[in-house]
Amino acid sequence: MAVEIKIKGEVVYAYLSGELDHHSAAFMRQAIDSAIELNMPTLLIMDFENITFMDSSGIGLVMGRYRNLSKSGAVLNITGVSRQMYKMMEMAGLNRLAKIEQQSNER
Repeated sequence: MAVEIKIKGEVVYAYLSGELDHHSAAFMRQAIDSAIELNMPTLLIMDFENITFMDSSGIGLVMGRYRNLSKSGAVLNITGVSRQMYKMMEMAGLNRLAKIEQQSNER
């Protein structure tokens, strides 16, 4: 499975894995949006630690979840990002929308 959802109080955790491309992004988007709709979190944490490849679909996935969360005032955090993904996210301006943390072994 490409995304594992866990709920703890008002926080939804989305643990992403594998390749994040056009095909997998649709499934991830659906799973995360369902969890947001059902749980109305104040915080969504998207964990990218087990993502092996990401193209621009990953940027779209993050931006769309940010838009959904901002309607209710919820916050988005992104964790476990590789150095390469961090640079891509920063160039796309995602660091202005969410807190982004790199993988602990790459700091």
